[in-house]
Amino acid sequence: MPKQITIIGAGIVGIATACYLRRDGHEVTVVDMNPPGEYCSFGNAGILSPGSCVPQALPGILWKVPGYLADPLGPLTVRWSYLPKAAPWLLRFVANSRLARVEKIADALRPLLKQTFDAYRPLVAHAGVSDLIRQTGYIVVYESENAYRGDALAWQLRRDRGVVMEELDAQAIRHFAPALAKIYPCGLYLPEQGYVANPGRLTQALAAQFQRDGGKILQRKVLAIEIGADGAHALATDAGRLPVETLVICTGVHSNEFSAALGDPVPIEAERGYHVTVSDPGVELPLPVFAPEGKFFVTPMEMGLRIAGQAEFAGIAAEPDYARADILAQHLRRILPEIRTVQGTQWMGRRPSLPDSLPVIGPSRRHRNVYYAFGHGHVGLCGAAPTGRIIADLIAGRRPVIDVSPYRPGRFS
Repeated sequence: MPKQITIIGAGIVGIATACYLRRDGHEVTVVDMNPPGEYCSFGNAGILSPGSCVPQALPGILWKVPGYLADPLGPLTVRWSYLPKAAPWLLRFVANSRLARVEKIADALRPLLKQTFDAYRPLVAHAGVSDLIRQTGYIVVYESENAYRGDALAWQLRRDRGVVMEELDAQAIRHFAPALAKIYPCGLYLPEQGYVANPGRLTQALAAQFQRDGGKILQRKVLAIEIGADGAHALATDAGRLPVETLVICTGVHSNEFSAALGDPVPIEAERGYHVTVSDPGVELPLPVFAPEGKFFVTPMEMGLRIAGQAEFAGIAAEPDYARADILAQHLRRILPEIRTVQGTQWMGRRPSLPDSLPVIGPSRRHRNVYYAFGHGHVGLCGAAPTGRIIADLIAGRRPVIDVSPYRPGRFS
């Protein structure tokens, strides 16, 4: 039976969820203070990686952090004024790095992300943007054999869960990406992975199709959720009160502001990342390149080349530190020595990250008409369409194709 469903959040997770719910015939309204495709949905690395089943925290992570922080070109920074507030999250993060826990997290991530291309396919075909989804695979490059061997656990976790990969020597790397500097003796090719040629346009195109199909998008700021005996029954917005029948929360780093008020507090952190997009690089990459030592991707896009990465802990409200983007530009110049320029647009976004690297997907513990879909961290673009399909199944009373219990909001209690 069709329902009236309100979604807070017009990022890629919220829009993909809206599309799947509309396909089921529901009356769906998306509410967000910003247009569709802002925040991380606009500026991410564009990677679609069904094989990204390895959590961010692995055994030994605690001993690597000082080196990351000491390296001026390193992938991690913490603003010291924010450290007391970030400390509880960071302690939970480290606690999830035990091998037994890592194995369970990988077991939960793999079936969610394995659906990526299959779940996007009907959405992009209906919106007429199938060309944006490119399953080219990507290559991983290392500057030393020691660095590659140091990541052996991460690659074994993937292999154990069916991720296809082949090892590359220096010659094979040059075959895949001739423009790369000749500094990489070894690497990997992951043929089943891919990317989105323009993440912002993807979200906007799906949102436009959703509206053509009868869905509504309201540009409003949600101030609070009115809660009654039967659950959430209205949103207080800057444009007045909006009644709701069924509510889905997809608000990224702001999600705990709503879920906590609904009795489901979660330890979400704004893990900030940066990008530089060069519109006229003068060199070409036929597929994305991942450099694990620097924790960044370089992705060919409609707009040029984008390098994206970095992890900065500074909270939601702190001003961007574009020195982090400058570091990415230095990496880009180093790995692509023939690049024409590294001058380009700079951007900072806030990944909604949870300490166990798993999203929150599923119903509220307290309110029968509330569902959650947030906290995807580094895999929001990859996990958006699978998440939307799961939420549609749950609301329709269908059994999702995978076990969703690992993503329950109450797992932190």
